[in-house]
Order: sequence, then structure tokens, then C-alpha cells
Amino acid sequence: MKFPQQFEEPLRADLIIRAVLALRSKRNAYGTMTRAGLGDSSTLSRRRRAYRGAYGKGISRIPRKTMTARGSSMHWVGAKAPHARGGMRAHPPKAAKQWEQKINDKERKKAIRSALGATINKDIVKERGHKAPEKYPFVMEDSFEKIAKAKDVMKKFEELGLQEELARCKPKPRSGRARTRGRTTKVAKGPLLVVSQDCPLSKAARTIPGVDVRTVTRLNTEILAPGTHPGRLTIYTKPALAVMEKKGLFL
Repeated sequence: MKFPQQFEEPLRADLIIRAVLALRSKRNAYGTMTRAGLGDSSTLSRRRRAYRGAYGKGISRIPRKTMTARGSSMHWVGAKAPHARGGMRAHPPKAAKQWEQKINDKERKKAIRSALGATINKDIVKERGHKAPEKYPFVMEDSFEKIAKAKDVMKKFEELGLQEELARCKPKPRSGRARTRGRTTKVAKGPLLVVSQDCPLSKAARTIPGVDVRTVTRLNTEILAPGTHPGRLTIYTKPALAVMEKKGLFL
């Protein structure tokens, strides 16, 4: 089957990177809390004869909080200062900063077309790390969208020769700090299924590790090139390509 003209765009890795980073920037705004590291009282008098005063003690003038006291003898530790334990950061990221990156509409569409073209190039797909079979790329019939069970989807993948690809996407245990923070496993990005509309396949395939399902109208550069790396192994359906050609998407 001949692919629509959207797949004829040459590879532009620089535009794909720009488009993916622009998408990420809209949801990844971050910054410290306004009073992070400033919760302790560290007021310390430097005047003569002041109770809890540090005058004449021969200590440096950094903010300190009182830990224990015995009469007029105090045990202080540094606080609030950037170099003190539990203190504020010197120049933290500001949540009020405008983190969003912008990209021109023509560049965004060109990046999507470039990522689309990379998905049907077997050499680029293999270079990305996918286990693409010899008959790649695939265009599935209308009936593929009507599959309602995950086990039937798996059978279809096996018929296409994607056993190695699915094995690559099995969850792998992680070690180190990530385990204590809930990120116990790591799943590789596997096949992307592009369908014409919401269908039974959307629910059936989403339980398979590494597999994503998207309607053709909701495609973007990040889903086609995760991590800014073009060449994701993608399976299209005939109705999806028909919608793309009829509506002139991404042109």
C-alpha cells in the first residue's frame, strides 16, 4: 500500500528535538516552594549582654538556630544559609518563570511529518533499538481496530513476527534509589498503534507493556519519537491512513 504524502518528508532530527522539547516544556514547569529552607527561626543577636547573643563568642556571622541551652550557654547550628544543612538553595529554580518554549506551526507540522517518515524506514527503526521484522512496515485491515481482547492482540503481534520486540519491552527491575521512590521497574517504548478513532483496540492493547494506541488526529512528535529519537516501530491501520489523507493532517 502506498503511504500518504505526509510520509515523504526527509528526516529532520533538529526539528524533532525542538518539537518534543516544546511539548515537554508546557507540562514540566517546576520550582521550589516560596519559603523552602526558611522554616526555622535563626534570629541571633550580635549585641552586648543580649540573652542568646553571639557577641564575643568568636563565631562567624551566619544565621543560626538554637538547639539546646544551659543557662546563658547556647548550642547553635547554622540554618537558612545556602551552605547550611537544611538551608535554602542559593539560586533555586523559580516556579514563576515562564518555562514554555514556543515553536512555529509550520515547523511543528514539518517535525511531525519527519517523524512519520522515520516510522516506516526500517533502517532508522532498527537503529533506534526496535526489533523490526523483515516485512516491516505494516498496514493493518479495518478488522484490526475491532479486536477487544489483549490476548488476541498478542496473537496478532506474533503473526507479524514481533515476539522479540515484545520481549524487549518486558518490565525490567531497577536498582538503587528509584526503588524506594516507587519506580521499581523500567519499561522500554514498544510498538505504537495508530487507529482512525476510539475503538475496542484502544482498551485491549493498552495493558500490554510498552504498547501505545493513538488516534491519527492526536499524533504528535513526542509519541512518534519518544525521547527526541525518531524511528519508533509503528503499526498503522488502513482507516487511519485514509483519515490522514482525506483531512490533510499535518500539511
